[in-house]
Amino acid sequence: MPARGPSGPWQRLKPVDLDPLESMGLPSKGETRLLDHKNQERYYTKIVERYLSFCSDATDRDALLHKFGSLSIGKERDRSSGTDTSIASGTTASTASTASAASTAPVAPPFPVPTLSQTGTKDLSAVLMALRKLREGIVASKRIDDFATQAYLFNVRTAILVKHSESYHPAILYLLRTIHPKHPLTSFELREVTGYLVLDAACRRGDLADAFALRNRYKLRDAKVDAILQALARDDFIAFGRVKRTVDGHQAKFLEFCEDGLRRHTLKCFGRAYLSVDVPYLEKATGATFLELVERDGVGWHSDGSKVVIRSIKGRS
Repeated sequence: MPARGPSGPWQRLKPVDLDPLESMGLPSKGETRLLDHKNQERYYTKIVERYLSFCSDATDRDALLHKFGSLSIGKERDRSSGTDTSIASGTTASTASTASAASTAPVAPPFPVPTLSQTGTKDLSAVLMALRKLREGIVASKRIDDFATQAYLFNVRTAILVKHSESYHPAILYLLRTIHPKHPLTSFELREVTGYLVLDAACRRGDLADAFALRNRYKLRDAKVDAILQALARDDFIAFGRVKRTVDGHQAKFLEFCEDGLRRHTLKCFGRAYLSVDVPYLEKATGATFLELVERDGVGWHSDGSKVVIRSIKGRS
């Protein structure tokens, strides 16, 4: 019987099961593989496959929307600047290009990783981080073509569904300021992206003046975006709710940023202008049942049959 040779230490180690999306690092941290165009395309294919796998796990539309909604940032927003006031633990600031171009590239803003409220959303979190790596690779390699446009549009649409502004906002700006002047978007893509930029300014940042300025700068002509801006300018929650039922899923995500604030403003108007109001009209005007208004918004009114008593006038003694 032949003698057994000494076993090397590698034979006792369990093979590492590395996620394909995590196999690449950030180009701003020295990763060079994503500077190659072929590697970018292969990496993008893996990202899309992971995203489709995430979507196919949902049994129906409502389940898919719930999965997207379960991925939240969970931080206060700085409306004046449109950026987060804090960053998630373990994340660091990075530059916008590779280390070789670090001397000329500006420092990139912090990129908070979304908070996972369910384990099933881990794939989507990995997709968002992988898209950031791909964006950095495209920028560092100065690639401007159909693939760059497709990758950035996919990034914008995916990040909007989870309301991750740190992903979609810089991608929108790069599409409009860098890619479009050299490799024009189609008229549909341009209207879609500029519409998102206008809605982000109006709904997330609460800056209507900037929203109208962006609308005029890019000559946006979109009836639904115009209706949203008009409803916000008039603080008209009824019109806001009406147009919300007609927009697509991406535009509806922007409306979620300002819906609660607009509802609270409407409730304040009711409190100052009415002694009582019919329950159906109140629920139509606020887009919520009276019980939801009491539990969620903390209104101190009470129901009296078909009416809601807002203020009671005491009789003279």
